[in-house]
Order: sequence, then structure tokens, then C-alpha cells
Amino acid sequence: MKIKYNLLKNEKNTEARYGTIETNYGTYETPMFMPVGTRATVKGLSPDEIYDLKSGIILANTYHLWLRPGEDLIDRAGGLHKFMNYKGPILTDSGGFQVFSLARPKDITEEGVKFKSHIDGSKLFLTPEKSIEIQNKLDSDIAMSFDECIPYPATYEYSKDSVERTIRWAKRGKSVFNNPRQSLFGIVQGGEYEDLRKHCALELVKENFDGYSIGGTSVGENKETMYKMVSYSTKYLPKDKVRYLMGVGDPIDIIEGVIRGVDIFDCVLPTRIARHSNAFTKYGKINLKNSKFKEDFTPIEPDCDCYACKNFTKAYIRHLVTLNEMLGSRLLSIHNIRFLTRLTEDLRECIKNDNIIEYKEEFIKNYYGDKDYLKIETTGQGE
Repeated sequence: MKIKYNLLKNEKNTEARYGTIETNYGTYETPMFMPVGTRATVKGLSPDEIYDLKSGIILANTYHLWLRPGEDLIDRAGGLHKFMNYKGPILTDSGGFQVFSLARPKDITEEGVKFKSHIDGSKLFLTPEKSIEIQNKLDSDIAMSFDECIPYPATYEYSKDSVERTIRWAKRGKSVFNNPRQSLFGIVQGGEYEDLRKHCALELVKENFDGYSIGGTSVGENKETMYKMVSYSTKYLPKDKVRYLMGVGDPIDIIEGVIRGVDIFDCVLPTRIARHSNAFTKYGKINLKNSKFKEDFTPIEPDCDCYACKNFTKAYIRHLVTLNEMLGSRLLSIHNIRFLTRLTEDLRECIKNDNIIEYKEEFIKNYYGDKDYLKIETTGQGE
């Protein structure tokens, strides 16, 4: 079936929305953070552990699964859900972000994109139709249109041409989309230019996609610019469809995105920083390799209900990560994903109680102190 978004409440002071998404695998509350399982696995964690973290939708990557093991093999296995034994909903991205990071500008044509495989250097060609064909076979619950993800900064003329191509590609992909169990999202591009974001959003809305994504953010712009990009997009999107901010997982970015009307988020950040011994806390990120944690016999966060915090101390986790024991990064991944799913749970309650601005101010005071977070550059989306 197609997903269905139900708007249950607007926060009275902002554009924040509390709602639910009905899927083939149950109904889930929004705002929501989606862990990323790039190659059909959330790095280091089992599906059961993902359930325990109270995750709903998870994300898998079309480009990586196209190369290995291939969409036809996954199709023969019965689709992604059976292949990876995940009993919740799955979203697949189009592969566009990865493709454009590998392609040269001259290799981007109206037909599609030529690029070389990051695995063996072989020549590849991806079109809007091929991206949809792959995703249809992967049989995810939500598929993404193939769009042009431009760098930041980009000139107005470059961005304008890119937006027009993204719109044409979205229509081409939609014309061949043929999986009745899937929903298809359009992706709003336009860089930092409001008129281009508006134009892209309104043209995609005419196509009546099942939901809408905001792309082209978290590519090196500062946070203040990213938040403008989000506002320039959400204000022109329908209230009865899901809004998805792609590749964003910094806690403050989730809060700011929710305030601007975004419903769902994904990012590799929680597992990526875990592999570098870092943990989210309400007082900012900490690195467990730091010697000050050698005899710290308290959990990462005392009020966290994750498996890592309920069972282990910072001293033990430091012992693991300094010896490169795989359990260390697994425990940090568990904690970091749960930190973000707990954050979205808190935001849902704030929307219900109309106090999201107060929550944001308290979060910033604890997490950043006197630091001006708006000038921080955003991080990349890839692993």
C-alpha cells in the first residue's frame, strides 16, 4: 500500500508538526529519526537491536546495493525486507548523492550520469529510469526520485539549470514507477535560492508525489544557510504529505528542522562517530578515548534507557575502544541512535505541549554553552 501521513497537531508557536505515518509494517509517530543501513545493514547492529532502539523506518542505499549484491539477487530473495530480515518499513534513496560525488560535471547529461565505480573503477551509467527500476526491485516501502545534488556554493544559473533537470528527471522516474507496494517521493532542490526552492517544490507538488524530500543540504554550508534552505522548501509543500530532510542527523539540526515543519530525518552520523569513539550527550559530544574517562564508572548518560547505558560504564567502553574491540563501537552506536530517537520522542511531546522553543533554548545552552552553533559547517551525508 501507499504510505499515509496523518497530521495530528501543529505546535502553536512554530511550523513543527506531530503526526503519524501509516505503512505496510505498522503506524509510526513523527517527528522521527531513521537509522541508515547503507548496505542493507545498520553497521554493527542486528535488526532486533534496531527494534529495541525504537526505530521505525530505516534507510538503505540504492547505489551500493545496485553494485553489491545487485537488485536482481535481492529481488530473487523476496525483496529487502526478507533479505535483511527487517520487519519494519524501509526507505531507499535514489543513489544520487553517491553518484554526484563520483561524477565530473561534464559527465552529467540530460540522459543521466556517467561515473566510475568506487569499487573497481568500472564505467557506470545511471538514469532516472534505472534508479527507479532498481528501487522497484529492492521493494522498499518508500523510493526516492533521482535528482541532481549540486555542491555548495553554486551560482544561481548553475542552480537554476539543475532544478529544471531535477524536475524533468522526477517526471521521467515517475512515468516508469510500477511497484504498487511502494511510495515515491519527489526531492526539492535549489541550493540557497528561495525562488528556485519554491519553483522546484511547486512543480513537484503538481506531480502529486506520495511525499516530499528536501535535498542539497548538509553539503558544507553553515547551519544558518541550511536552515534557510529548509524553510524555503517546507513552506511550499502540502500539509497532508510527509516531509523528509535527507542526510541530516546532528541533534540541533533535527530540532531546527522540526521547527521548520520537517517530519523525518536520516543520517549515518550516529554510527560513524561511534566508530571514532564518540558519543552524543546532552552536554555535547564526548570522545571515550579521552584519559579522563579511564576511571569513570558512570554510564554515558544516567537517564538514557539504551542497552549501553543500562549495563556499562564509560570506563569499560573506554577500555574497549582503546583496544579496538568491536563491542566498543557497537555500544556507542546503540547509544547514539537511541539518543536521536529519544530526541525525536522529546520533540513530539514538545509539539503536543507547545513548548518546543523552550526545549530548543535549553538544549542549546547545555550542548553548546557559549558557542555560536549557527556558524558551524554542516557535515557530509556519506559514510
